[in-house]
Amino acid sequence: MTVVDTDRIDMADISDERTLDEMFEWLEPTPEGFKVEIVEGTVHMSPQRDTHWEIIRRIVRALEDRFGMDVRVLSDVRIDFGIGNGFAPDIVKLSDQAAKDERGRWLPEHIEFVGEVISKGTAAADYGPKKDAYAAAEVPAFLIIDPYTGRCLLHSEPKDGDYHKKLVVDFGLDIDMTGTPLDLVLKTDSFPRD
Repeated sequence: MTVVDTDRIDMADISDERTLDEMFEWLEPTPEGFKVEIVEGTVHMSPQRDTHWEIIRRIVRALEDRFGMDVRVLSDVRIDFGIGNGFAPDIVKLSDQAAKDERGRWLPEHIEFVGEVISKGTAAADYGPKKDAYAAAEVPAFLIIDPYTGRCLLHSEPKDGDYHKKLVVDFGLDIDMTGTPLDLVLKTDSFPRD
């Protein structure tokens, strides 16, 4: 007997935002301690780790030190980046003018910075389709933090769907983001490694 997953087939043929909402609804409730994202229509579920959180916390702290406690910083909050892409970035800094849309979601065009801490299971998405989506949305600064290699990769100057400036920095060295809306130097000497 052959079983056909008709829901999956039907869903693949639908290309409106409602489908993304339906996919997230079908995934509720998310198991505690896991983050769920949809990248190019594929569901990614990854466990939260101590190392992951420590890096996120240090970056959020640097943003609060730079912009004050009222800075609009999010972590693991869904933001849609086109059809089939519902991301929950590890760190997002929104512009002061940011406002939610009529459905109560933040808009990609109000993002000034995204930081993604690599997980083994989601690294390919962070380095590939998510980077492409952030560039297409013209997010001014996208930082990939990789605790497995002990290295950060800053993408900036988005134009025509790609980032035109890349800076690779090893843990322990400072990341100069003064040419981005963050206008800060991020210290990485206390980032833990996996």
